This record gives sequence, structure tokens and C-alpha cells, in this order.
Amino acid sequence: MAPGRRVERVAALIRRETSELLIHGIRDERVHQGMVSITNVEVSGDLQHCKIFVSIYGEEIQRSEVLEGLEAASGFLRGELGRRLQMRRAPEVHFHLDRGIEKGASVLNLLEQLEQQRETIGEVQPGSDKPTTYETTTVNKT
Repeated sequence: MAPGRRVERVAALIRRETSELLIHGIRDERVHQGMVSITNVEVSGDLQHCKIFVSIYGEEIQRSEVLEGLEAASGFLRGELGRRLQMRRAPEVHFHLDRGIEKGASVLNLLEQLEQQRETIGEVQPGSDKPTTYETTTVNKT
């Protein structure tokens, strides 16, 4: 099996087990203040370091507290991952905040606001991309 494929498989297993531990294993209340989603897991080629990218839904203060709670629980996670994955040496776990989902939602919100402004001005009919034009014709009957 190629080393790259093994790294990908270990990353997928770490993602699955970490998700399970976030739900049932970590007792730190800071972690449960916001909704946490694991967006990506990167494992180094020697399987000694692991970056877990998380998206946290909530206020900025909650995000920082949740991230602190995750970092505090990284030792516990490392031990549990070593046991669950039966690895000789479990990788060091580091959490990073992923703002990709947050940025995507803000862009969609801005596009929606722009569409509403266009509709109120009357430039565009709902569901079309072309400006509205009205033609009037007169018919002469003689």
C-alpha cells in the first residue's frame, strides 16, 4: 500500500473517531458551548502530527472558548486515538479554526441582499437575469 494512501486512510479514521469523541467523550463544557464541525484532517507523512480543522458556529467569544477547550482536550484525544486506532504512537493533535463555511455563508447573504435590492428597485424580475423592459404599442384603426 502506498504511503500516501495510508496517510489518507489514517486521516479519515482520525476524523471519524474525533467526531465520535466530540459527541460522547469530551466532558469539557467549553467544547459544548458551540456547534463544532470537523471540516478537514491533515496528517503528516510520518503520522506524528495531525491538524484538525474545525468550524465553530457561534459568537466570536464562544469560538475562542471552544477552541481553548479543544486544545486542552488534545492530550485526551491523542490517547483515545492511540487506543481506538491501535497505533504504536498516536499523532500530536492540533486544532485550527476553519472560517470557510462562515465566509461562504456571508457571501451568500450578500448576494441575497443584492437580489432583494434589485427587486425593490424594479431592475430585475424575480428569477431572471435580464432587466425589465415594457413596450407599448398603439394600433390605428382607420
